[in-house]
Amino acid sequence: MNTVAHSSVRRRLARRHSRRAGGTHFDSIGRSRLALQAFAAGFALASGASAEPRIFDRDPSLGDLPFSSAVVVGDTIYLSGEIGRAPGSTTVVEGGVGPETRQIFENYKATLARVGASLDDIVKCTVFLDDMGRFAEMNAVYKEYFPGDKPARSTFGVDGLALGAALEIECLAVRR
Repeated sequence: MNTVAHSSVRRRLARRHSRRAGGTHFDSIGRSRLALQAFAAGFALASGASAEPRIFDRDPSLGDLPFSSAVVVGDTIYLSGEIGRAPGSTTVVEGGVGPETRQIFENYKATLARVGASLDDIVKCTVFLDDMGRFAEMNAVYKEYFPGDKPARSTFGVDGLALGAALEIECLAVRR
């Protein structure tokens, strides 16, 4: 909004408020200014503007793949989807859903350790399974990594995952 339009809106709001509240013109301008500042702050938050610095973590074994392993904003850690890739490679471990699920969480342990967090900080997981008939197998390993309180979770059946993986898991963590 340009300065002229901003001033015009401010004056109209001030006059309207002054008539309704019976207050002085100065008081209503001050209140309108506060309302506009609150609106601007809310707009900045809604549009994704943040004063928080972003820290990008990248597993060096990912080569030139175009993503970060995690992005940290404040205490929130956005973890990229993980497949059950063997440590230091882009090859999926053998054995299907169970071993891949185990490897995914071992990979997440390493990523979270690099950014000063742990699996205990995970609050949300999204699971993508190429065969929903293997849900119980994934769930059994998942429970091993979250024996107490469980993160919120969604699970979807999908048609095809990177590198022929049987599943991919994406998580969100918040440092305590």
